Amino acid sequence: MRVVLAEDQFLLREGLIRLLEPHGFEVVSVVGSGPELVRALDVERPDLVLADIRMPPTHTDEGLRAVLEARRRHIGQPSLLLSQYVDQLYARELLADGEGGVGYLLKDRVFDATQFVSALRQVAGGGTVMDPDVVSAMMSGSGRDEKVTRLTDRERDVLHGMAAGRSNAAIAASLVITEKAVTKHIGNIMQKLDLPPSKDDNRRVLAVLAYLNHS
Repeated sequence: MRVVLAEDQFLLREGLIRLLEPHGFEVVSVVGSGPELVRALDVERPDLVLADIRMPPTHTDEGLRAVLEARRRHIGQPSLLLSQYVDQLYARELLADGEGGVGYLLKDRVFDATQFVSALRQVAGGGTVMDPDVVSAMMSGSGRDEKVTRLTDRERDVLHGMAAGRSNAAIAASLVITEKAVTKHIGNIMQKLDLPPSKDDNRRVLAVLAYLNHS
């Protein structure tokens, strides 16, 4: 799997390369700024871009801007962004095109290699991976919406798992309930949020997040 890596901190950049290569990822380009990232993505057209949100020259949101520009030019370019901070605005912009193949993880998660590699593969495959802290922030910020308040506590737990990109089986295991119960809860959630059912799990997650984020 071909990866473009955008990270300006030397130690983290080298650590990511050493983590990726043994798991079958080929780092085809390494850049340290937003403009370099845009150029690299135009040239390499990788299977995945892994980028820090804050990079030179201003260390604000260059990585995010570069990824958004790349996804405008190359629809659905799988992209996973890393950050030290939870920012609902960043998450909303990343999800806004509704194409999937996106992720937003806090850098602390990088030190769990198995979980991190799994997240990379999920995003590369067109899925959505959001850090649990990001999901919690988005949901808590939406709690005043009338439709969200229709949900039971258990339905909110299931919604949290959906937004984090978990499968029905994983949600069931974490909540100690059956998959059949999870499926029923998801149907109730969609009905209460006025969202049409879908067999596409990624679209379902994006629809729920988009609704919560714009409430």
